[in-house]
Order: sequence, then structure tokens, then C-alpha cells
Amino acid sequence: MGKGTIRLADVAKAAGVSQGTASNVFSRPEVVREEVREHVLETAKRLGYAGPSLTGRLLRAGKVNAIGVAAVEPLAYFFDDPWARALLAAVSQVCDASGTGLALVSAKDRHKLDWNIKSALVDGFILLCVEGGEKLVQLTRERQLPFIALALNDDDPSISSISVDNLGGAAVAARHLAELGHRRFAVLATELSEDHVGPVGIGGIERAIYSTSRDRALGYWQALEAFGISRQEVPIYETINDKPSVEAGLDFLFSAPERPTAILAMSDNIALLTVNWLRARGLSVPEDISVIGFDGVPEGGMVEPGLTTMAQPFAEIAQRAVRAVLDDAMPAEREVIDVTLVVRGSTAAPRQ
Repeated sequence: MGKGTIRLADVAKAAGVSQGTASNVFSRPEVVREEVREHVLETAKRLGYAGPSLTGRLLRAGKVNAIGVAAVEPLAYFFDDPWARALLAAVSQVCDASGTGLALVSAKDRHKLDWNIKSALVDGFILLCVEGGEKLVQLTRERQLPFIALALNDDDPSISSISVDNLGGAAVAARHLAELGHRRFAVLATELSEDHVGPVGIGGIERAIYSTSRDRALGYWQALEAFGISRQEVPIYETINDKPSVEAGLDFLFSAPERPTAILAMSDNIALLTVNWLRARGLSVPEDISVIGFDGVPEGGMVEPGLTTMAQPFAEIAQRAVRAVLDDAMPAEREVIDVTLVVRGSTAAPRQ
């Protein structure tokens, strides 16, 4: 008999015990006498039997005590993107406190992502839906496990989700700068649509497929209009939240005859890249240009000057998401959580 075909029944027969006793040796060893236990284990080792399938046992039990965090991104996204990194750290802390395992389920390619989601040994999923949210939701629904979507760019009320108040938070950010006296603004946007980088007009915002970016733009506009600044006066450049596209956006915005005195960045990552770009060109933050971000990632408090931002409550989001999945207690409707203005050194009144 080849080693690959050894079963628990074969071990029991060779050891001269019942299959129930052999099973207890591996799953409930405390109920088996020591001499019997050692004899069965020695027999199993001799036959090359490593024990029952842990995967099969967990699936039969119907609970594995683990959560999958999924994204339509390469695996490196969880470690490279400041927002994803901060959120993952918060989810990890909640899981640690409850003794729950954590699996990262990710791939940019749809077929690989489909396989990774289908094969993940988890009790449910937390979906990071910054991009490709509809695809992620569709694939996850096929598993018929609890899931909750974060940063979902979809208004479908049938999808359990937690998001932050993007419109209200953006309005607070713009109002903060306007109250400091700024009147010349520019926006560096996160993705509004697929496969586009460059200037965006009012129509592009209204047609945006990603509601997070759309709502932040609308929030900026609403606040600035109260100060007599029209939408047409605020140039918007769409980036993909990375260094090349952000720097291309800054090159474009600062090539205008009248440069902005304040930058509204739709993510802290964009804001931090902006500060570095300005410094490299001899411009001071906030003396020459004020910069405000959105997210509240830890890195924003570690730079000089510290980054003024709209901070998401990562700990609260993580707590709600993990409990919803583990308890299979999905919110009946989209939960919207407030963000908080954190004023640091990157914003100040404009030069007179």
C-alpha cells in the first residue's frame, strides 16, 4: 500500500484498535490511555500517516475562526498603500483581541482572485473596495459567506457596507482652508473612472463611477461655493494615487498663470507626495502652499510639518467590520461614519 493512500482506517486496523479510538488519538487525545495513544501514533508514523485533514475537519465543523481581507490588488497593496496598511493594522488588533486568524486574499487578475476567494479557508470577508468593488462583491457572494464592504464605490443598498462621510468630510477640509483666507484652490483627486489620468471637468465629476472620489469633489465644491468660489475656478486633476500621476498633476496645476495657494488632496498619500514635490522645488509648506489630505494615516503625523487631514476612525471601522463578519450581523443599510479634522502644520493662512 503506497503512503499516499493510507487512511485512518488502515492505521486503526494495523494498531488493532477501533477507528473511533484512532480518531480520538488525533482529535481528542486526552480521552485515550497513554499507552494506547503512543501505540497508535507509532503505528501511524510507521505507515506514513500524518493525521486527518485539518481542512476537512474545519469544514465539517463549519467554523475556522478566521477572516479574509480581500482586495482587487496585488498582495503588496496591503503593505504599500498607507490607507490599506492603517486599516489592516486596525483589523489585526481587533482579531488579536478575539483570537481570530486573518488571511489576505488578493490578486489583480480576475481569475486568480476568483480562485483565491473560492479557496480561502475563512468564516467571512472584509472587502476593501477602493477599486473593483463590484467585481469583488460578485465573487465573494458566490462563496455564500458573510462579508462587509469598506470604501464601496456603489450605492447598492443590498450590499452590507461601512463607509466614511466623504462628502461631509471634504466640505470640512475645504472650509478649513477657506476660513484661513485661501481663495485659489486646486484638487488632486483619487480615481474617478477607469484608465484615466489627467484634468477633469465638471462633467467628469458628475459621471464618475467611483463614488468616494465623486463625493469628495462634491464636498469641496459645496463648501467653496459658500465663499463665492465657483466650481469652474477649482481645477481638478485625476491621479491613480501614485507618485508619477501625482507629480504629473502638480506639473499641470503649477504651470497655470496663477498658481493655487492651497491643495485639496483626496488621500494622505497624495498629500504627502505633494509636500515632497513642493519642497523639491523650493516651495515651503505651509508658508507658500497649504496642503490638506484625507484619511488620517499614521505617516501624516510623522512628517515635518505634520499633515493636516480628515481622519478616518480606523479602530472603530475595524471593530464594526470584524464583529459584523464573525457574528454574521450585517448592517441592514450602509453605515456612514464621520471623519474628524486634524489640524497640523501643513495648513496656514496664505501669504499677503
